[in-house]
Amino acid sequence: MAKRKVQKKPTIAMIGYGSQGRAMALNLRDSGYPVCVGLRARSKSRHLVRRDGFSEIRQIPEAVRRSDIICFAFPDHLHGRVFDRDIAPHLCCNATLWFLHGTSVHFGAVKPPKGTDVILIAPHAPGVAVREEYLGPRSIAAFYSVHRNHTRKARSTITSLAQAVGIRPGSLIKTTFEDEAVGDLFGEQAVLCGGLAMLIKSGFEVLVENGHKPEHAYLEVAYQLDLIIDLIKKHGIEGMFSRISVAAQFGSLETGPRIINASVKTRMEAVLKGIKSGKFTRKLNLLEEKEIAEIYKALKTLSHPALEKAARKFSK
Repeated sequence: MAKRKVQKKPTIAMIGYGSQGRAMALNLRDSGYPVCVGLRARSKSRHLVRRDGFSEIRQIPEAVRRSDIICFAFPDHLHGRVFDRDIAPHLCCNATLWFLHGTSVHFGAVKPPKGTDVILIAPHAPGVAVREEYLGPRSIAAFYSVHRNHTRKARSTITSLAQAVGIRPGSLIKTTFEDEAVGDLFGEQAVLCGGLAMLIKSGFEVLVENGHKPEHAYLEVAYQLDLIIDLIKKHGIEGMFSRISVAAQFGSLETGPRIINASVKTRMEAVLKGIKSGKFTRKLNLLEEKEIAEIYKALKTLSHPALEKAARKFSK
């Protein structure tokens, strides 16, 4: 009897080794995929890659030449520059370009060549959670999309890769590169990161400026956020309201619409318009390392030193 032919798993080039890239690389390796990590010659991530036990560490062009699937796990604002210089000239025929966000493809920073599959698998979790959920019993949700199906196997590639990184088929949500790109940028700017940070900071400052101790103010406006978010994730906003006190319910009805009112929605719509037009990504793609360092310093203005001190105290 002839032996059954075992199909070889494709080699994956993980370009970048930040939090998300690291989680993906570890999960893929533990699922039996050969992973080649592609980094710049002077990348500070090399020691971490070695510590994680990866033997295949290559400069990006070599990693691309050796691989069947190229995962864009490096910052979005660099996609266009790195793709044109280090990836596109070295792609093999029938290669798959795997994006974790739709931004660079939808807004044209990356123009995939013919003869490639172009797919999206965008986990709804930071890298740490992607790794933790893989090691645990649960599955994270993720958007997926096929931008180009040259080989006619792109959908099955998505299913295989998603399972390999810990995303079950039932947790995959179909989208488009455009919807993921615009929705992701808007969500993190207006609500999840930028908007939420300013809401917390403003509440903290109002309490402190009116006589509350900083530690107490932190506990009131920030410390319990994870509990509220968990309720919303599990039960929706209405379900959250049904599980809090009558005082909190009544106060939410009296005050919520006064704080976040129609003027906020109008400004959010302006933000969304700027994202859809490509204005934001054009500015993003011009960022250099010096400017990014300045951005990080400027972000300190979105918090308060006393709030940061309290956060460190209660995180112990």
